[in-house]
Amino acid sequence: MEIVDAQIHIWSTGLPSNMAHWQITSFTAAEAIALMDEAEVDAAVIHPPSWDPNSTELAIEAVRSYPGRFAIIGAVDLGRPEESLAEMAVWRSRPGMLGLRCMFLEGEDKRRLHENELGWFWQAAERHGIPVTVLATDSLGLLGEIAARHPELRLSIDHLGGRGGNTTLKDDAAMVHMPELLRLARLPNVAVKVTGAPGYSAETYPYPKMQAYVRQVFDAFGPDRMFWGTDISKMPCSWTECVTMFTEEMPWLRGEDLVRVMGGAVRDWWGWPVRR
Repeated sequence: MEIVDAQIHIWSTGLPSNMAHWQITSFTAAEAIALMDEAEVDAAVIHPPSWDPNSTELAIEAVRSYPGRFAIIGAVDLGRPEESLAEMAVWRSRPGMLGLRCMFLEGEDKRRLHENELGWFWQAAERHGIPVTVLATDSLGLLGEIAARHPELRLSIDHLGGRGGNTTLKDDAAMVHMPELLRLARLPNVAVKVTGAPGYSAETYPYPKMQAYVRQVFDAFGPDRMFWGTDISKMPCSWTECVTMFTEEMPWLRGEDLVRVMGGAVRDWWGWPVRR
């Protein structure tokens, strides 16, 4: 079974601005590969972090240096539509680029989303076939409306719909948004990244409370719209344990369903074929 991590970060300078991440000044592609090999993770999708201004170039170099092991979900400036539209027109022709990520937890981008200033972005993503993944706990209902208006847009929700490392809440308190997330399952163009599940838990491995929430997502969205991943640099456990939480500790997740969740589905959703 191939295992594809739907989200990691690598960086070469500066401490992560999100204190949930390892507070180290670099985490390189070579270091990631060593840990991936130890955990038997075949490939990973790099999300260049905002705290390193050179992170996109670093990700492109990782794609070139380790063929087939990495791809990229990048970002455009939502405050500069003309420039960003030009980038989006050729986005998937860039080395390793699969799609775009938006952060809608706070600030100007959240305001733009809620004040309906991003119609140009959703239209362009749909027109150019660019998948979009979002961190947007307080905006799930609004994103459902956007997905319904743009049925060819492939939209995925980060981190089980929660705030990831942007919250200190754990277990049930971190998952109060779950009913709103599950309502999005009615839309066939919406998927969920169950990335970083251990980070939401106050328990120890194998994180049984979080397993129950993963099961809710699976039951609603199914194996073709639920993607495993780690966001490894803020996990309280090893990469291997992030894998075995799913492959060994969830007896209901087996066979072809497991194959899809652990990598097959995200490859199809983001259009990243297996390198032969």
